[in-house]
Amino acid sequence: MKRLIERYPERSHRLFEIIIPLFSWILITFPLWLSFWHPAVVAYAVLTFDVYWFYKSFTLAFKGTRAFLTLTAHTKVDWLTLIKEKFPDSWQQIFHVIIIPEYKEPVSVLEDTLINLLKQDFPLKNLIVVLATEIKDVNRHETAEFLKKKYGHEFKHFWVTEHPVILGEVAGKSSNMAWAGKEVAKKLRAENITIDNVTVTSCDADVLLHPKYYAYLTHAFLSDPDRYFHFYQPAILFYANIWRIPLPGRVVNTISSVLNLSLLSQNDRLINFSTYSLPFATVEKVGFWGVDVIPEDYHLFFKTYFQLGEKVQAIPIFLPALADAAESTGFWRTMVNQYEQHKRWAWGVSDIPYVLQQYFTNTTIPFWKKTMRVFHLLENHILWPTNWFILTLGSTIPPLVNKNFARTQLGHNLAQMSSGILTISIVFLLIMIIVDLRNRPSRPASYPRWKIPILYLQWFSLPVVSFFLSALPGLDAHTRLMLGKRLEYRVTEKI
Repeated sequence: MKRLIERYPERSHRLFEIIIPLFSWILITFPLWLSFWHPAVVAYAVLTFDVYWFYKSFTLAFKGTRAFLTLTAHTKVDWLTLIKEKFPDSWQQIFHVIIIPEYKEPVSVLEDTLINLLKQDFPLKNLIVVLATEIKDVNRHETAEFLKKKYGHEFKHFWVTEHPVILGEVAGKSSNMAWAGKEVAKKLRAENITIDNVTVTSCDADVLLHPKYYAYLTHAFLSDPDRYFHFYQPAILFYANIWRIPLPGRVVNTISSVLNLSLLSQNDRLINFSTYSLPFATVEKVGFWGVDVIPEDYHLFFKTYFQLGEKVQAIPIFLPALADAAESTGFWRTMVNQYEQHKRWAWGVSDIPYVLQQYFTNTTIPFWKKTMRVFHLLENHILWPTNWFILTLGSTIPPLVNKNFARTQLGHNLAQMSSGILTISIVFLLIMIIVDLRNRPSRPASYPRWKIPILYLQWFSLPVVSFFLSALPGLDAHTRLMLGKRLEYRVTEKI
């Protein structure tokens, strides 16, 4: 396989682009076509998947609860005092670069991000803010000058980069980050700042980092003997506007938030996502972010993993980073915005061919370790568009398609057994709901009390919401990849 991939890199890449989405379609449709010949096989496969989903639900609830308790404890720690006591001679030498990539973002959104950074209890003169603009944005100068004049003096530096349109690059966050990173490297050396003492944060324009984030990060960085192999990931919680968005958006973003929180307690599965930090020396060593990809976070992780080896992993930062859920003006535009955002996230499947090529050609990482890394990636992306169909329709199709099977004991009881397993899983959903209610921001005064019961009743819409705002955009992304229809980067609308 290694020789074939090295000999035919483009063809093997395209083959993987077809195989992975095709496998998703096979999983979705197998209850229909296989039930004609082997309905019992389908029945046992569906029941096995139900048990697997029960285990996944238990893991999500258990890990989410544990992460919530840890996060609650860590928000109370005085990290700044801790680093002063443990690293009295070195902590002040650490600088943090915050790259904020933006393209036509509302100034109010960028202002909120900068105002929030001013709340950091870590010395602001150790923070370097980089506004990474796109040259095709005609308002970039006006935006940058306004923000720099108003907030630039608060930080050690406030740099502005302009990402040009370069042939062969894919427009989006990743290519913008790559350009900004290279520009920052030049500026850091011009300022005689030691690269080894610098971290870089990829910060989405609407993300609000916890006030203790950089004190915590500094502690994690200085305490970590393998710091140059590690990413640092906070809990990305889509709670910044959770009380404002419509019911379907609240449901799907609550699930995403609890999932992100749960992943902090799963080191073997945790991969940097959305907003994260890593040593600047590391990102420079691996050649910065990719310029020909959309999913910049996962791509950078696996690029680093296969270049630097098995020590590469994401380290949890048990602090919240609040992000805006997709929103727009009006219900339907918000739903479209939500759909497009999840489709862009699901487009991470386009990175799997690259990962598989690296998997088969890399000979330095132990087989089992790299296999489990790739397995978890495949599991996440393949189940994204498929689980809804198996869970909701899988048990009803075999008896409908095959009347002879419907008269058997297994065929007669299949739907009931499947429903029983999934009904027990509701217990874990209740735990996730409690974690969410304890973790999300307090109800604003503008939110009417009479709507509070809807917060509980909204969960009855989960099957419908998860189809339209999770399974369908996931299947959309997979099908586009299989057919060779590339997805263009679409900036999530902010209001």
